[in-house]
Amino acid sequence: MSGFPTVGQELVRLLETYGVDVVFGIPGVHTTELYRGLAGSRIRHVTPRHELDAGFMADGYARASGKPGVCLLITGPGLTNAITAMAQARADSIPMLVISGVNAVATHGLYRGYLHELPDQSATLKTIALSSERLLRADDLADVVARAFAAMRAGRPGPVHIEIPTDLMEAPVRTPRDPPAPAPASPRDGAGFEAAAALCRAAGTPLILAGGGAVWADDALRELADRLDAPVVTTTNARGLLAGHLLAVPASPSLSAVRELIAGSDLVIAVGTEFGPTDYDAYGDGGFVPPADLVRVDVDPEAAARSYPARVTLCCDAALAAGELVKRLPARAPGASTGERRAADARRAARAELSPKMAAMVEVLAAVRDAVPGCTIVGDSTQAAYAGNLYWDAPAPRTWFNAATGYGALGFGPPAAIGAAIALGGAPVVCVVGDGGFQFCLGALGAAADERVPVVFLVWNNRGYQEIEDYMIARGVEPVGVRPGAPDFCRIAEAYGLPGERIRLTEGTDQAALAPGRLELGELSVALGRAARANGPFLIEIVTP
Repeated sequence: MSGFPTVGQELVRLLETYGVDVVFGIPGVHTTELYRGLAGSRIRHVTPRHELDAGFMADGYARASGKPGVCLLITGPGLTNAITAMAQARADSIPMLVISGVNAVATHGLYRGYLHELPDQSATLKTIALSSERLLRADDLADVVARAFAAMRAGRPGPVHIEIPTDLMEAPVRTPRDPPAPAPASPRDGAGFEAAAALCRAAGTPLILAGGGAVWADDALRELADRLDAPVVTTTNARGLLAGHLLAVPASPSLSAVRELIAGSDLVIAVGTEFGPTDYDAYGDGGFVPPADLVRVDVDPEAAARSYPARVTLCCDAALAAGELVKRLPARAPGASTGERRAADARRAARAELSPKMAAMVEVLAAVRDAVPGCTIVGDSTQAAYAGNLYWDAPAPRTWFNAATGYGALGFGPPAAIGAAIALGGAPVVCVVGDGGFQFCLGALGAAADERVPVVFLVWNNRGYQEIEDYMIARGVEPVGVRPGAPDFCRIAEAYGLPGERIRLTEGTDQAALAPGRLELGELSVALGRAARANGPFLIEIVTP
């Protein structure tokens, strides 16, 4: 031995220095040397049953903790298996560090059939990741890792990729270095803040639109909303901001009531939202009208160029921007709040706009919240998640998220729920998933059993892709391919050593007009209570007629 740490050992030390405490991955012959330093480190290794799940676990971990989720994946198929998860993270601005192997340096560009070989692995990843960099010299490792973390911290977050050739993993690092200290955030656009504040002072009916980029700015947004007397509309990934506040409107901008609220505002301040169609035009009706007077707050300097024109664009962190605006605004005059009345009217009208089925699904979510206090609800692309995305008053920031917007990957919910539970260190998580989506990732039950995480898997089993079938029928298309058979989920849970219960909806229940009473919410609440007391993974299957 040379006396110097190997690249694999030094990589683990650097990750610890950056505060990484969990990695998600499946070891293979092309990453064995990266594991050399892992056993003696403080980093916890979580083994999913598929690399796609590793990516979704890292995503859920990042959303719950605010720290990058880290994956350690083998060359070739291990990495390409995780591409869907990386694309979801890119769409939702989730920081994710994916570290993979790559074949030995001498084989690059040859494409002669070496194990796990791609023509150009890094080029493949560059179409999805914020950056993809190959380590070329052992002593450059600290710089490569530093650039990866800088890419996740500067501007809009997302997935980054580092690949390490198998023959460099054992190479000695002769000049180990610690990472540089990150530069503190500071306001850079004094004139922009002044211009935005002037617009705020002149506004009579201001409104705040908050997106996923604002989820760590709750206190600052509360103060700004109070100062402006402005209702705050939260998109899917921002639910829980201003929880319990009379100015909060936890409803989708795709609903007519919320669009009317926006249209009736003489100034809209958009904080950390990219105006994506799955948030602002979920029904594809083209009915969202961009605000005429808009102030935009976004960490991405290219956001304004890709979206609606704004009177003022502030390129900075959401909390910093809100704080700078508050400094420049007078205290709110005492008296009746027109903002609270506008918010209350919008909440009432938005809730009334839900179809009977969506309203019943919201009642299911309320039963979950009440039976498992303090839980985070992680959804898959399933009916209950769609309902909550339309209207859900989450009790705190980051306690509601799913992949039913943006990239919209099925199979996200169960592994993401496991990642979130690991990040939250014992706080309960409820995963709402359909029978179709769950079959993308049944192996997540095995990882949940290994880690003993307090995740309740709430499976809505209507034996198929109900939303797709409804859409086909609405379009006059004969439904095809939408009724895949479902397994006995409780028995699969039992096979992994997990407890499970089944609740059956009564025969004859009309799903198009589900009423909460017919869903036997009392029975569901009792089952959820048992699941919460289990203090470990638990499955509840709701079977429709």
